Amino acid sequence: MGGFSYKDIYIEDGKRVLEVNILPEKHCNFDCIFCPIGRSYNKVDTPQSFDEIDNSLIELESMIENNKVELVFINSKGEALVNNKIGDIIDLIKSKGIPVRLLSNGYILGRDKYIQIANKCAEVIGEIKAISEEDFQKIQRPIEGYTLEEYISNMILFNKQYKGKFILEVTIIKCYNDTEESINKIKNVINKLSPDKIIIGRINDERFMKKLGISDKRLYEISKVLLNI
Repeated sequence: MGGFSYKDIYIEDGKRVLEVNILPEKHCNFDCIFCPIGRSYNKVDTPQSFDEIDNSLIELESMIENNKVELVFINSKGEALVNNKIGDIIDLIKSKGIPVRLLSNGYILGRDKYIQIANKCAEVIGEIKAISEEDFQKIQRPIEGYTLEEYISNMILFNKQYKGKFILEVTIIKCYNDTEESINKIKNVINKLSPDKIIIGRINDERFMKKLGISDKRLYEISKVLLNI
């Protein structure tokens, strides 16, 4: 089973963006309780091989050339870095003179082989959701042995040497990281990580909003604090 999937071309900051998923099904190192894609039946953090990669690369090249693409956003079903051909995928895009934005949850960005791959990208997005070890294990359900401390340290290590634009996505979750204490912890992480851009979001999936979603007012209050660091 293989093949990429795409979202419709959209305009962002005046650029034509092609958003591509390079995983045929969900492969992730987490199994978050609120994941819109569903459960992680393939919980992995090592390179995986997928069929039809040659045909997928030809299709991607065609999509770029036929749609006057100015930025390719690799946003996949899970952790895109585990596709063992991701380096080739990024090289193909860059050979067309197109910059790459990569979404990773950020946990494995501290490993040399993934650092080298992510360094090829003009923009890398990492994520923070849970901000205590107990909540990290409870709601993100990572691969056994993962810790929140290592998660944060890996992103800090990566960004210290990264020459591109590092973007941190912070998802605020009701009853887990929306208290003043939690916001202060997130502030400390942001200060240590020094991202180039911060995006504050919340749970928007209707299946989880009632239990985990925060109000517009609370999102505004938290955003005001975190975006003014």
